[in-house]
Amino acid sequence: MSDKVRVRFAPSPTGGLHLGGVRTVLFNYLFARQHQGTFILRIEDTDQSRFVSGAEEYISECLKWCGLHPDESPEKGGPYGPYRQSERKAIYRQYAEQLVQEGHAYYAFDTPEELEQKRRQIPNFQYGHMFRSEMRNSTSLPKEEVKQLLDSGAPYVVRIKMPVGETISFTDMIRGEVSFETGLSDDKVLLKADGMPTYHLAVVVDDHLMKITHAFRGEEWLPSAPVHLLLWKYLGWEDDMPQWAHLPLILKPDGNGKLSKRDGARLGFPVYAMSWTDPASGEVIPGFRERGFLPEAFINMLAMLGWNDGTEHELFSLDELVEKFSLGRVSKAGAKFDFEKAKWFNTEWIKKLEENKLRTYVEEVFAQNNISVPDRDKLGVVIGMVKDRCHLLTDFVLQGGYFFKSPESFDLDAVKPKWTEQKEEFFRSFAQILLEHRSLSSHELEEKFKELATEKGFKIGEVMLPYRIMLVGGKFGPAVFDITKLIGEEEAVRRIDTGLGAIGA
Repeated sequence: MSDKVRVRFAPSPTGGLHLGGVRTVLFNYLFARQHQGTFILRIEDTDQSRFVSGAEEYISECLKWCGLHPDESPEKGGPYGPYRQSERKAIYRQYAEQLVQEGHAYYAFDTPEELEQKRRQIPNFQYGHMFRSEMRNSTSLPKEEVKQLLDSGAPYVVRIKMPVGETISFTDMIRGEVSFETGLSDDKVLLKADGMPTYHLAVVVDDHLMKITHAFRGEEWLPSAPVHLLLWKYLGWEDDMPQWAHLPLILKPDGNGKLSKRDGARLGFPVYAMSWTDPASGEVIPGFRERGFLPEAFINMLAMLGWNDGTEHELFSLDELVEKFSLGRVSKAGAKFDFEKAKWFNTEWIKKLEENKLRTYVEEVFAQNNISVPDRDKLGVVIGMVKDRCHLLTDFVLQGGYFFKSPESFDLDAVKPKWTEQKEEFFRSFAQILLEHRSLSSHELEEKFKELATEKGFKIGEVMLPYRIMLVGGKFGPAVFDITKLIGEEEAVRRIDTGLGAIGA
């Protein structure tokens, strides 16, 4: 095994990137950076029936958004390419044939119809040592017939020949010693009829050829471990096998079982890093980015799902995670996902993020909502005024958008029933004060407003709420006269006029 740490994330381009997948990326990335190693993105696109156009680009975009940049990838290249399995097709056949020649695998000629019939006859049918001899394969058929089938171009798959009565073990970096009885596993397909490898063969061959030293994957892959262990052994690469770590599942918030996109739809939160549009149905499945999460908060939240540094501390930058992370502190048990806690991370990161970075994120959200920002300095002031009210980046649209764009609607339910001509007269008078006293500070404007209210016989609350609604559209926002000064007196007067028109309509 290479002295230099080399880890990989190897997704299939079949759809959106689940937050469990991003956490696997993160733990790989942290481990590589901590050991001055190499982080590789490899695309496992051998299942052409499930391949989805655009999914690979989507995966790359997700990693860019998260700030988890691979050192080697299909996009970037590297010394062990190609990094798409579909471009490595010729490599796998020689190893499949080697396994057959050495008696560790065999050709299986069963048709899909024959396999389906067997499944109907035998509940929980497994193609393995119990039924191998009843099937059409090179272990059950005479050699002449096998040769004839091969020569005639009959379709076949290559299956591993799982031994019976052996116990195989490995040391998991999270779970310790893990053992398997080989006879409990079926004879997995290694090479499909179209010449493409399955995951089982491809992952072993590629990890060997790409000199992977550590392989982190979800615990749902544990049942496949005996097949992979034997392939490393049968191919003569046992001494080069990576150290494995099987990561705990991310669980549903309201029960046991792995978190799925259906849970997100049912409970109203995203489970994908970024929004994914299903090309078949056109359905848009929302993502954390589009819901208004900062990548810093998303990464921080994921790190804490199944890991902690042994203290009460919960807020970590990516650099701090690189410094603190250790597999020894990753839990064996699954971690329940809590969307409210995820939003807490985002709220805290909105408060602590460096000003220019937050301003850039808010500008992007404003642009998506057709809010033009001609003055970046003004945006910085606005963010400072409203960020304590924002849990998501999208909250800045409501809490700060009106500084740059007049409200398009007004929440007048609390105003209209108590409206009088005298109140309209009050606002006409205050509009005049605004135009005549543009040099007043927000505090001085507030004093003028209060003096006028007293003069006209109003309690301050009776006119303050309507004024706020005229300026921002609703019952929210920072101090009213700070808003007035920031949007400017002329704009405030325009909004008073529009608001009076809406109330009178």
